[in-house]
Amino acid sequence: MNDEQIEHFRGLLLQWRGELVDEVSRTVTHMKDEASNFPDPADRATQEEEFSLELRTRDRERKLIKKIDTTLENLQNDDYGYCDACGVEIGVQRLEVRPTATLCIDCKTLAEIKERQELG
Repeated sequence: MNDEQIEHFRGLLLQWRGELVDEVSRTVTHMKDEASNFPDPADRATQEEEFSLELRTRDRERKLIKKIDTTLENLQNDDYGYCDACGVEIGVQRLEVRPTATLCIDCKTLAEIKERQELG
């Protein structure tokens, strides 16, 4: 991978990370502003469910931020773009679609097949 491609992916990852961090900040503000003690149990339950869904989404995003940080470290250490399983270079097209990919398409396909077999 050349320097131009590395900088392209670094920019993508930093932009993605920034958007996720902004979303987390908005969620915290939203939950503080919207938190109220409704007298009606149905209204309270609806609000709790909305907060629960929002928190689950933010938890997924928190994990994704951690994965983006790991990918940025790999970029800095010249380990980016290589499959963790077989060591083959991951295609640029795959990295465009999923910049945090750690497996080449063949290894990912095998992993998904194994996962499906294990789950029955």
